[in-house]
Amino acid sequence: MRHHLPFLVVLTLALGCVQTQAQQQAPSAPPQATGVWLRENGNSHVRIAPCGPALCGYVAWVQDPAHASEIGLRVFYEMVPAGAGAWEGKAFNPEDGRDYTGKMVLEGDSLKTSGCVFGGLICKSVNWTRLK
Repeated sequence: MRHHLPFLVVLTLALGCVQTQAQQQAPSAPPQATGVWLRENGNSHVRIAPCGPALCGYVAWVQDPAHASEIGLRVFYEMVPAGAGAWEGKAFNPEDGRDYTGKMVLEGDSLKTSGCVFGGLICKSVNWTRLK
């Protein structure tokens, strides 16, 4: 048993080094847009969560009780990765009842969403701040 002890010590140290190297080389997690977001005007919150292989965003809160019927409404859908911190899919505008080509770009705790028409020639963007 004594002559096996140095082997076990070396093996344990080697395994520890391999595990440390694997942890250091593991790619960092991609940025995530999931969570609850506050619209720049403070009038609403949107919860973004996975829906199948994509991301979807639903109205989670509205300041104006006249718009309470919008809570639960899906306003972003089919959002699939389009590069680091970016997603493309569709956006629904409850103000006009229309669907648009949608984009989301995440930078830290800020999210910029855009809805575009005419192949991206005309876009309207909204900035969001992460709440959760």
